[in-house]
Amino acid sequence: MPRAGARALSAGYGRMGRVSEDVREGRGPVAELPEYAERVLAVAELIPPGRVMTYGDVAEWLGEGGPRQVGRVMALYGGLAPWWRVVRSDGALLPGHELRALGHYREEGTPLREATRSAGGHLPRLAMARARWDGTPGGDPGDASGSGPAGVTPHT
Repeated sequence: MPRAGARALSAGYGRMGRVSEDVREGRGPVAELPEYAERVLAVAELIPPGRVMTYGDVAEWLGEGGPRQVGRVMALYGGLAPWWRVVRSDGALLPGHELRALGHYREEGTPLREATRSAGGHLPRLAMARARWDGTPGGDPGDASGSGPAGVTPHT
């Protein structure tokens, strides 16, 4: 039985991972998300366009779990949120989704570093020093909300 206030999966921001395959193949949406997944995805939705948080940043902001747990949530349910805004700490683009992520980054104006000569001119990386968001409400000029989603507050 779904919890009160639990959100059902929807088309959201485009699919990736296990959930996307289920929905695309007509096996239907998942009835409810685990509570931790709801909180992780709510943080992902807070990240302003053109900014990113690392898996570890999200876990620290929530005050529970760690980078691997956040990564697992994003792998299973990331298509429900702007998944390209939750990234590896080294700024490397998500393996297997590089071109889709790069399209989002360019559209949103996310700071990028050009690929190094040793990378053979391949994909750029995120310029983490400029792209990283600290999770502070109102910490971005484009964020006028001043608060997060209901039930999700930063760990202090």
